[in-house]
Amino acid sequence: MAQGGSAGGLLMGAVANMRPDLYHTVILDVPFVDVINTMLDDNLPLTTGEYQEWGNPNQKKYFKYMQSYSPYENVKAQNYPNMLFFTALNDTRVGYWEAAKMVAKLRTLKTDNREVFLKTNLQAGHGGGSGRFEGYREFTYQLALVLNLLKQDVP
Repeated sequence: MAQGGSAGGLLMGAVANMRPDLYHTVILDVPFVDVINTMLDDNLPLTTGEYQEWGNPNQKKYFKYMQSYSPYENVKAQNYPNMLFFTALNDTRVGYWEAAKMVAKLRTLKTDNREVFLKTNLQAGHGGGSGRFEGYREFTYQLALVLNLLKQDVP
């Protein structure tokens, strides 16, 4: 199993595209997976401030570089691991639609019977749910899903 959130979710999406054989299940928490479209929208609160980190896709060299690793841009017809996407409606850093678009594209193009799961928390933001125990609830929910997927693969 591999797991990453936000920019780490970008990494998980890139790994799943490049080496889908490495993991049984990949968890992507509030994943930044649609790099080009997000970085082209300078009305989003973080976009222009992050040109220094990610590059400005309005410049051809940065656009091409982003295109080479952006998870959404690189989904293709191949087998994928189980992929579990967790996003949040009130996330001001990574829009919930990024994960939703990638899930739709994966479900259309992938060539296997593995699961592609999307859960959107309608109350949470980028850091997950708030409250004393909400982080534990989210973690145990994810762990239960992973264990169930592993159990399904045991003959």
